[in-house]
Amino acid sequence: MKALFSGIQPTGDIHIGNYFGAIANWVRIQHDYTSFFSIVDLHAITIPYETAEMPRRVMELATALYACGLDLDKTILFVQSEVPGHADLTWIFNTITPLGELERMTQFKDKREQFRATVNVGLLDYPVLQAADILIYKGEVVPVGQDQVQHVEFTREVARHFNSRFGDTFPECEALLTTTPKVLGLDGDAKMSKSRGNTIGVLETPEQIWAKLAPAKTDPARVRRTDPGTPEKCTIWSYHLLVTPEAERAEVHTGCTTAGIGCIDCKKKLHRNLMAVLDPIRNRYADLAGRKPQVRDRLEANAEHCRKVAGDTILEVKGRMGLNRIWKI
Repeated sequence: MKALFSGIQPTGDIHIGNYFGAIANWVRIQHDYTSFFSIVDLHAITIPYETAEMPRRVMELATALYACGLDLDKTILFVQSEVPGHADLTWIFNTITPLGELERMTQFKDKREQFRATVNVGLLDYPVLQAADILIYKGEVVPVGQDQVQHVEFTREVARHFNSRFGDTFPECEALLTTTPKVLGLDGDAKMSKSRGNTIGVLETPEQIWAKLAPAKTDPARVRRTDPGTPEKCTIWSYHLLVTPEAERAEVHTGCTTAGIGCIDCKKKLHRNLMAVLDPIRNRYADLAGRKPQVRDRLEANAEHCRKVAGDTILEVKGRMGLNRIWKI
């Protein structure tokens, strides 16, 4: 069975962009591969963060991922910093990665502008750590959105550099594109993002979510209730595509284009269908939050397994590079 790796940062509460863009896909494919899913806290510390908040965020994210449907008993979910091999392999890859390849990465250019006052080497080196995350488990499949394909290709290049110099060691991984490439934020202007404050939280209450949906942007052509609209120009319609059954979705589309329903009616239908997806997750989260020791024990057992797998890879890599233990000479 092919190995799969994917990670998510503990940067705050998960939103429906995270869920439909990545996590739901993880849940769907988790048993189709030897899956390694990681809470990538080493990536999270490349930008300013509150040290006291990090442990809580990691634990809450792990609980939320299990609530979303990751198999608590069978699927490997672990905390990145609990496996030292990730950092070890990153340094090794640093020694074979051309600087120019890192400087061309789109994400570094974006982050450099966003965090100009605190830009650090970690931001530049971020893709090398990502490559190490994947290759330390000999990952062959990486589920990503379209905006992360460049990082998968970079990982393939790192594998090629290493294999060319030291012999075949790593596979050239392939991107497994998500079926939901981008979820728009409530502002309708950009991808849903915590930094933009345009999110719908997966664990928010029905009342909190309605308070966000009610004033959300719709098709600007619908100034009056009797004005027909174009659903494809409406952010609310993009959410219907995620959660509303096909037959009801057809009714919503017709109702909008003929002014048969108003925007508030459309939003109420969306709210009902969205809560049908999110209510079970929120309930499972409440249950798992009351079983914190079980979740913590599972994370530790998974980390121990990953340390063994990663350790074997590091020994193989060092052997190929001539970094053998002195008593083996």
